[in-house]
Amino acid sequence: MSTFRTGVIDATVNSRVTPDLFIRNTQAVAKSAGADSIWVADHLMSLIPRSVWSPKYAGAAKLAPRVDAYYEPWITLGYFAARNRLSRMRLGTAVTDTARRNPAVTAQAAATLHLLSRGRAILGIGTGEREGNEPYGVDWRRPVARFEEAMATIRALWDSKGQPVNRDSDFFPLRNAIFDLPQHHGTWPEIWVAAHGPRMLRATGKYADAWFPVATMQASEYGTMLDSVRAAASDAGRDPAKIIPAGVFFSLTGTTRADVDELVGSIVVRAFALNLPAKEWVRHGAVHPMGDSFTGFQDMLPQTFDEATVLDYVERVPESLVREHFLTGTPSEIVDQVAVWRDSGLRYAVVGDLGAFHPRLRKGLGTALPTIRALRGMRKL
Repeated sequence: MSTFRTGVIDATVNSRVTPDLFIRNTQAVAKSAGADSIWVADHLMSLIPRSVWSPKYAGAAKLAPRVDAYYEPWITLGYFAARNRLSRMRLGTAVTDTARRNPAVTAQAAATLHLLSRGRAILGIGTGEREGNEPYGVDWRRPVARFEEAMATIRALWDSKGQPVNRDSDFFPLRNAIFDLPQHHGTWPEIWVAAHGPRMLRATGKYADAWFPVATMQASEYGTMLDSVRAAASDAGRDPAKIIPAGVFFSLTGTTRADVDELVGSIVVRAFALNLPAKEWVRHGAVHPMGDSFTGFQDMLPQTFDEATVLDYVERVPESLVREHFLTGTPSEIVDQVAVWRDSGLRYAVVGDLGAFHPRLRKGLGTALPTIRALRGMRKL
């Protein structure tokens, strides 16, 4: 990939004003910014504790009072495709789940979107999170082993050419399984893998078209991990250079530095920072309230925290931690921060604007324009 590309993540939550309020806003931001793609999350509940999602702490709660009211991602992407018939923006999941979603159904959903959108689908995929599985009765043991088997299953079905597939697996055995959807002009959806640990990095090199982590590491670590992905691709007989180095980033921006500072210090932003792993807190001289072994968003159960607990926890969040792990500042400052990641190998930044977390609704809505400016600047990197 010779040029730097960008994508935009949609909030995918219901609004009391109109069901597609945020969808239309995301579409407008992406189009104005010249973004290459639009992405949706795959959650049944939010990673923000619902106990602090209220107008008291977040202005956007006036528009979206239910922070856990997430839309089903593949249906949402179908809606995006229908609204963007003349656009060539790509459509992806950031990311879907191999624990509670059977891989045959995921293979069908992604291939269907790819056909109906004329080749614009991307299958962003990962192990999932504890909060999207354990509360719903899904076995959360061995998530990486399950992921590896899910990827092998999807590839087996896509490569079957409509012939019966038989495959042994601890998780997804196939017995005369038929998958007869065709490719779109000889292509399947690209597979973008959200990987962070060593075993997942190896799986990325084996199966993925792109490496797609959430940026919970430092930029320098990104380059080292990318080397691991490329080495695994080479070991699997694949061309390492063809794997797109991508990442998910969350931005805290505004029209003035004061607006940015207010957003950085807000209760909901700091509550979101609880999803960062404990090892990142240590580097900032802090101890994660959930213990030294807390691995981050994959272990979070946000619905179990009452308001008093969240308020206690957020007081322990170092401001430096927030500023390091989110893209923070004016548009030009954010572009400079992304340039550091580019120098470590990044070529595709998918950005989620956290303006909705601003304590004041008007200020939160006002982050759209600086977000567009930042995205436009990234395209020039």
